[in-house]
Amino acid sequence: MDSTPTRAQQRRNTENRILAAAGRLFAEIGYDRTTIRAVATEADTDPSLVMRYFGSKENLFARVAVFADDHPITGTPEQVAELLLDALAIKLADRPVNTLAAIRSMLTVPEAADEVRAAMTARQREAAGQLADEEADLRAGLLGALTIGVVIGRHLLELDGLRDAPPQRIIALLRNAFHDIAHGPTEPESLATAPQVS
Repeated sequence: MDSTPTRAQQRRNTENRILAAAGRLFAEIGYDRTTIRAVATEADTDPSLVMRYFGSKENLFARVAVFADDHPITGTPEQVAELLLDALAIKLADRPVNTLAAIRSMLTVPEAADEVRAAMTARQREAAGQLADEEADLRAGLLGALTIGVVIGRHLLELDGLRDAPPQRIIALLRNAFHDIAHGPTEPESLATAPQVS
């Protein structure tokens, strides 16, 4: 049996190598100082290949931001909740260099923020498509916000308790919340729409 990689496999391998190299550089030296040429050198490839695959530094940055989340989001609300919890567990166990680089740059580089927001919004819509009701976008957005908030709290802010907790303990504490949000409202409509007392 021929073990030579196909052209498609070679392209995927090269793309992954470029994404990993770009993630390291964005994290180490920031968005502004990272160049296509530097990424190509780090990935041991040609700058023209980086441009052919990704089109621009902004597009490359957006792909880096969601590189670890390339798995499809499909299934029932229960399955979606578990997929998102699994992805979060990975980010908690190992410092997610790509995600943290994206978050930092989103706060300081407007053009990078636009591309990353578009990529993250696409992931949110993918999740919302599996949560079929009128609040699917809101619920998918809340799940995304929880994920980003926990990652920032652990790795950037290093909040007490959260910083050192075992990832599986954090996931266990979040599991019910993720499932409740994925399922949508469960309280009677009369309670959900009752006027608030000020």
